[in-house]
Amino acid sequence: MKLEGSALRLTVFVGDTDIWHHRPLYHEIVHRAHQAGLAGASVFRGMEGYGASNRVHTSRILSLSEDLPLAIIIVDAGEKIRAFLPQLDELVTEGLVIIDPVEVIRYVGRTGAEQPR
Repeated sequence: MKLEGSALRLTVFVGDTDIWHHRPLYHEIVHRAHQAGLAGASVFRGMEGYGASNRVHTSRILSLSEDLPLAIIIVDAGEKIRAFLPQLDELVTEGLVIIDPVEVIRYVGRTGAEQPR
């Protein structure tokens, strides 16, 4: 797959305890992005944050939270990202979904022989 130049970055902010049909919500989003043929998705766990609920979630040991913030980041061509949005409407009932324009400088995968097993 070739991806370079103008693209969109889709970022979905949810909690790490958010569930979709007995599975972690972030897992379902990544799985659906893969099924949709999007270029790639990564999940990042935040150490501290708050959102629309205005409740601070933190990983500090004295106030350990069970609902740390997660960011799922997906980058692909604009039309592919926008075509994926209806799936997020179904999945994300609490959280934040944003889109940013980006410029892809390099997108290169591993060759078959280099992939880990």
